[in-house]
Order: sequence, then structure tokens, then C-alpha cells
Amino acid sequence: MKTSLFVALSALLFGLASCASPGGSNGQAQTGIKRYTSDKCIVTDNKLGSMGDPVTIIYKNQEVNFCCKPCVAKFNANPERYLAKIK
Repeated sequence: MKTSLFVALSALLFGLASCASPGGSNGQAQTGIKRYTSDKCIVTDNKLGSMGDPVTIIYKNQEVNFCCKPCVAKFNANPERYLAKIK
């Protein structure tokens, strides 16, 4: 009984670990989300972390990082303007 439980839990953990690992070398996770690779805020160009904890959102399968919450609102007002910086 204990052996069966151990094997089942090991298989479950292995399966979960394999789901969490990123795939490919193109900066995309297996979910198809494109990573934001800059260390600067897409809105202000401030260094991420300079205004506290950075904020991350996913917009149309693109991860986007901001230096602070107010920058998210600015981004949402005109996302295509800011996304042009990373395309």
C-alpha cells in the first residue's frame, strides 16, 4: 500500500514538473505566451523594480512588465503604442 502510494505521488510530481518547464528556445513557454525580456518598464523605460515590485500582465499572449501599477492603466489606454516597442 505504501509503495503504491509513493509511486503514484512520484508520478504525479514528475508530471507536474514537466508541465511547468518552458519549451523551446524562442522565449515562449509551452502555453504560447511570449516572454518580456527587457529589464525596463514598457511605458516609462524605468528599470523594473525601481518603483517597488514590478507588475506583470499577459496581453494577447504577450507577457508585459511594468515598474508600477499606474503604468498598467497607461498601457491599457493605448496598448498598441507600447507593444510597438517590443515588436
